[in-house]
Amino acid sequence: MERLEHRACCGGWQDVYRHDSSVLNCTMNFAVYLPPQAAQQKLPVLYWLSGLTCSEQNFITKAGAQRYAAEHGVILVVPDTSPRGDAVADADAYDLGKGAGFYLNATQAPWDRHYRMYDYVVEELPALVEAHFPVTAARAISGHSMGGHGALVIALKNPGRYRSVSAFAPIVAPSRVPWGEKAFTAYLGEDRAAWQAYDASELIGAAQERLPLLIDQGDADEFLDDQLKPQLLQAAADAAVYPLTLRLQRGYDHSYYFIASFIGEHIAHHARALHT
Repeated sequence: MERLEHRACCGGWQDVYRHDSSVLNCTMNFAVYLPPQAAQQKLPVLYWLSGLTCSEQNFITKAGAQRYAAEHGVILVVPDTSPRGDAVADADAYDLGKGAGFYLNATQAPWDRHYRMYDYVVEELPALVEAHFPVTAARAISGHSMGGHGALVIALKNPGRYRSVSAFAPIVAPSRVPWGEKAFTAYLGEDRAAWQAYDASELIGAAQERLPLLIDQGDADEFLDDQLKPQLLQAAADAAVYPLTLRLQRGYDHSYYFIASFIGEHIAHHARALHT
């Protein structure tokens, strides 16, 4: 593991590391924010999953999350959104290939050799973090757009692993929107039954635990009606009696201005669960 960046921030340190991933068969970057309390004690971890076209850099440079992580004593871990490198399969589109891993384990060639972001986020990255940083066993997970989809799916599929989950403008029903249909067809094949394993609106009905779930969605989001459709998750949560807080925020779009406006509330949401 090689440290690429080391910057003082809000009394702590914003670092970026590179390592060889055996799960993804490539070299990966991830960011870690260590708040000032980490110098004296172990702290819980909030994993953040970013959206389409992003890397680990978008969140750490645009969200302003470090000040809230320092306030609440929470370590932030931010992976990249897909495998990277010259040998990694790609597509001539922003919503497929590099930068668009969709946090699943691909089963179709040529994607299956590298695109296993689900296993990377759930198993390999936490094992690395827990071996090298002052963290407790308490974890939470959050994300934006495609990353919100990843956070919801990963939390719902791994009972007992996370204390809380939240999302900004998540793709809640990828099996029923163009972004998800395109990615799932490429990565998982034509069998729509296989897609349900990575669809939060399908998984929530069989959830084995009831995590605190907070979702913020801007009502001026250009992708709201055709790609995000939060009402589909709300209906599934209502049917399953799952405690979902879905907030429609007036005037906000899909950008990091939106995330920066409410990230403090999300970190506070997670801190309440992580420090219990």
